[in-house]
Amino acid sequence: MNPRPTLTRPPIGAAIAAVALSIVVTTLLLVGVTELFTCDGLVLWTAGIAERACTGYSFWSERQACVQSLLAASYHHQIASR
Repeated sequence: MNPRPTLTRPPIGAAIAAVALSIVVTTLLLVGVTELFTCDGLVLWTAGIAERACTGYSFWSERQACVQSLLAASYHHQIASR
């Protein structure tokens, strides 16, 4: 019996492949999340500005209608400025 067991190391090629695969997966996840936040040219800060501008409404439906109208107006303004 061996009094000090040792762990076997994986081959260097497998370790490099695992690192490369993890970099690819991380990059794809980061790009995916970024795409979610910039959907159709809608930047997250524009949505935040619209949410803050409509905080005076007490009902959720009124607040959502206000946000949608502000986002639509900013979207049309962006299209018109191009």
